[in-house]
Amino acid sequence: MVYLYTLSSVIIVSILSLIGVITLAVKPVTLKKITFLLVSLSAGTLLGDSFLHLLPEAIEKNSDLAIWFWLLGGILIFFVLEKIICWRHCHLETTDNHPHPVGTMNLVGDGLHNLIDGIVIAGSFIVSIPLGLTTTIAVIAHEIPQEIGDFGVLIHAGYTRSKALFLNFCSAATSLIGALFILVTSVNSDNFSASIIPFTAGGFIYIATADLIPELKKDTGAIKSFGQLIAIIAGIAIMFGLKFIFE
Repeated sequence: MVYLYTLSSVIIVSILSLIGVITLAVKPVTLKKITFLLVSLSAGTLLGDSFLHLLPEAIEKNSDLAIWFWLLGGILIFFVLEKIICWRHCHLETTDNHPHPVGTMNLVGDGLHNLIDGIVIAGSFIVSIPLGLTTTIAVIAHEIPQEIGDFGVLIHAGYTRSKALFLNFCSAATSLIGALFILVTSVNSDNFSASIIPFTAGGFIYIATADLIPELKKDTGAIKSFGQLIAIIAGIAIMFGLKFIFE
């Protein structure tokens, strides 16, 4: 059952890489408004999953101090990855003042990011089906605006629409590799689940606070800022509601 849920989840996440094509049918102004709201919702779901699902689950299984080192490790490792390969969860259009990495670097960074997504989804399902489902929802929430941004970067880098879709899908499919690796090697490992859950929480917290929220702060308009706040709260509320559904 763990295999079925995990593989189904990562396949759905991979298919989301094709969502970028909708950007070609939406006016840039409208797309920017939608993306900011999606980024806000994404930040809320990532924070909600971390503090309402992942960390409570980790503490329930083991209240040892090691949990907090794994949490800090998740934050630091995601920071290092971002520095080394210029991996950015950026969802805004390219401008002279806001450049994106080149297409190849974007594909490499996104491939590694999706590999980690597969690992954390599989690790969550190993702990429990409900935790795996909430983590998958959080991943999907931040995948949608990210994939829209990634598609735009590839088009900007000179790829045709069909090639950009294909390469973006190949990059997203690395989540299957990460998930299968974890399922094959760690299905019965309690030590693994005790470390991957707080590590995942750290990664999610980093993405939300160091990557997504700073993007939102660039827009200081009162109405837009209020809308972003509501979307963040909505993301947290979704995760809070899921606690009652799965418990």
